[in-house]
Amino acid sequence: MLSVLFEKASEKALSAREIKRRMRVMMRQRQIDKREISIVITDDKSIHKLNKEYRHKDKPTDVLSFSLQEGEFIEHARGALGDIVVSLETAARQARENQRTLLEEVTFLLAHGLLHLLGYDHQTDKEERTMNRETEALLVPFSKPPKTSPSRAPKKAPVAPSKPKKRAAPAAKKKAPVQSRKPRQK
Repeated sequence: MLSVLFEKASEKALSAREIKRRMRVMMRQRQIDKREISIVITDDKSIHKLNKEYRHKDKPTDVLSFSLQEGEFIEHARGALGDIVVSLETAARQARENQRTLLEEVTFLLAHGLLHLLGYDHQTDKEERTMNRETEALLVPFSKPPKTSPSRAPKKAPVAPSKPKKRAAPAAKKKAPVQSRKPRQK
């Protein structure tokens, strides 16, 4: 089962039907289409409260995932994977910054949230690369994969400036090496 709740966010900006369709496509891709996920589309104020309470971060964020596959709820979860909460206000800002539509940005955030429900994380560079790769794979059915959000982009190592290339000297005729016929002395 898949449910979408618009809480303090405009349902006019996005279609719950389209959000469900896209989420079902991603769930089928991961072969978890029989599992249960709840999606809450909310505002910055509400997600800020959740972020502060559960992650101890006193600011709004774009997406939060609450897995029922870990912790005290695991024995009661049965087929439920958990909840994904998306801030429509933050998604709209990020969509403008990343030159995406709001639907593309929300789809990206849902993919990211789904991977968190499945146990993926991005605490290390290696985990981040894996999560970015998996996110892009989930987005393939929705035309071109959107660019990774700057807040989720892999960290790149600084590149040393390249040295100017030296021009090759004009080719001169090479002489064949002279070989000695004397045996080597040890």
